[in-house]
Amino acid sequence: MGFFPYLTFICMLNFHLFQTIASDTPDGSTLQTYIVHVDGPDGLPNRLDDLDSWYDTFLSTFTAASGERRRMIYSYHNVFKGFAARLSADELKAMENKVGFVSAHPERKLSLHTTHSPNFLGLNQNMGFWNESNYGKGVIIGVLDTGIFPDHPSFSDKGMPPPPAKWKGKCDFNVTTKCNNKLIGARYFNSFDGPIDDNGHGTHTASTAAGNFVRGANVFGNANGTAVGIAPLAHLAIYKVCSVSCSESDILAAMDAAIDDGVDILSLSLGGFANNFYDDSIALGAYSAMEKVVVQ
Repeated sequence: MGFFPYLTFICMLNFHLFQTIASDTPDGSTLQTYIVHVDGPDGLPNRLDDLDSWYDTFLSTFTAASGERRRMIYSYHNVFKGFAARLSADELKAMENKVGFVSAHPERKLSLHTTHSPNFLGLNQNMGFWNESNYGKGVIIGVLDTGIFPDHPSFSDKGMPPPPAKWKGKCDFNVTTKCNNKLIGARYFNSFDGPIDDNGHGTHTASTAAGNFVRGANVFGNANGTAVGIAPLAHLAIYKVCSVSCSESDILAAMDAAIDDGVDILSLSLGGFANNFYDDSIALGAYSAMEKVVVQ
């Protein structure tokens, strides 16, 4: 039996922490980061340059009038047509009248979550489905979390083949830390200065999803045995989007990048509840990823 990849992921999108980021401009108006959804004009191709030029038209009036620097934070190409930008309430109201505008909401802050995925999925070591699988060989799991401790033994590439030829991702560690055949990519986004885990949660979720076999694991000499993730032969691509909490714009940018990079599975252990999927940008992004054969 081949490995059944989408059994490795439980995604909890619980938006119970609706915080936003705000800052004041010299003229006294308050800027917030908004997630903006737009439609392209008829016939607009999905080439990056064309989309970026289209997105710029929504901001050009404001930035030209104010003389401020560019306020576009991210432009999205895969998760949906839209962008993240710093806007005042008046600017947002004016933008709503522009052709192609669909919707916008202030950026949300999500909290970190985790769950008992192996128990929920009925996966047990040395028996049943897990024992008969290929342990995720050839699969690339993209983990969006707090980064990673790359020297952790769960991320050794002992026994690991090279990443699939389709892999296009980056390894943004400093010169003293390298990726390997297990940990094939590590990226970080606007809120951070590197992909190293400063919390521990990302290392935990990554090792749960795809930690390699670590023999002799124990807790202060107790419960000695072998520690292993659900898919120990899968490759890991890390996208740092969280510290104590996670910014919605960073999460969407990481999803956008992961689709381009060639991941097979997206893993997000983030928390809360959304009333409607059509109001949930991350759910919309996950649906777009699924259409591009990325499993959630």
